[in-house]
Amino acid sequence: MNDEYKTITERVGEGYYSEKRSKFLAFAHHVETQEQIKELLARYRKEYYDARHVCYAYMLGAERLDFRANDDGEPSSTAGKPILGQINSRELTDVLVVVVRYYGGVNLGTSGLIVAYREAAADALEHAETVTRQVEELVTYSFAYPQMNDVMRIVKEMSPRIVSQQFDNTCEITLAIRQSEAEQLRAKLEKLNEVRGTRNEE
Repeated sequence: MNDEYKTITERVGEGYYSEKRSKFLAFAHHVETQEQIKELLARYRKEYYDARHVCYAYMLGAERLDFRANDDGEPSSTAGKPILGQINSRELTDVLVVVVRYYGGVNLGTSGLIVAYREAAADALEHAETVTRQVEELVTYSFAYPQMNDVMRIVKEMSPRIVSQQFDNTCEITLAIRQSEAEQLRAKLEKLNEVRGTRNEE
């Protein structure tokens, strides 16, 4: 099971390309939700209100199944697709690349546009920092207070991230762990139940 994916850090990667007085400003963002994407696009459209086009492409999710490319009025497939191509060639996800175009008065033709958007997007991604992250799965476990030490021993052993915990008569802990290790963690925690069951019978 491949439980790793590549993305970029929170630092915005910036790129630039110019051709026949047309300027292409590119920005690569780490994003995780459609909401974030909408907010960023609204911000760029507001900030660069005098630009001719604000084109973009994004890829979301570890499986890289949620993606979109938008030409924003440029000839079909000359802007969004080459931007998405740069995200794909680096096998990145959870990424939004926006390219803002200021028209220079000379048409670049479809091949010229494809090169311009591709190069601007590539430059932004070059200036972003790529990181490899793990796909995590959440494991929630309820237990009796006397089992606390046993549970914490497993946590220490497998090093999952503690997302939340509440200790009362019945305790509950939610752990985030690398997807490929989730089954093993569940099995170890379930085993504590079996041990408790046999103790109770004695």
